[in-house]
Amino acid sequence: MKLEALPVEDPKVNLTSLIDVVFLLLIFFMISTSFEKQTALQIALPKASQDTELVQDRTLEIAIDAEGRMYVNENGLLDSRPATLTAALAEAAESRDIPVVLRADANTPHHYVVTVMDVLARMGFKNLSIAASHEPEENL
Repeated sequence: MKLEALPVEDPKVNLTSLIDVVFLLLIFFMISTSFEKQTALQIALPKASQDTELVQDRTLEIAIDAEGRMYVNENGLLDSRPATLTAALAEAAESRDIPVVLRADANTPHHYVVTVMDVLARMGFKNLSIAASHEPEENL
């Protein structure tokens, strides 16, 4: 009895399902990754429950009252436009490394504070502190 051997076929590996799994993993990791947004200004916020004093010989102080009027080193600005603030800061600050203290009234509209921070960022100031008043802690 003569038996014939069947021809040997090369095994074929279907990579389609493997590629699908790899793409699904890639999409999962891309969606689940948290992206940290880096800000241009380094802001050091003082805690309102402690007394903190900024001890610097030269600081640049920007104040905003409740109506949105701005002051640079206690000198009032003509208006609250970014161009006016940029000109005043360029005149008042000899370097961009000088510490900047932002003092805003509690009733100041938020967009004035954001305008000041935006102008400081565009001009290259990196050392910004936002002033807060000391409030004693209440026992609950």
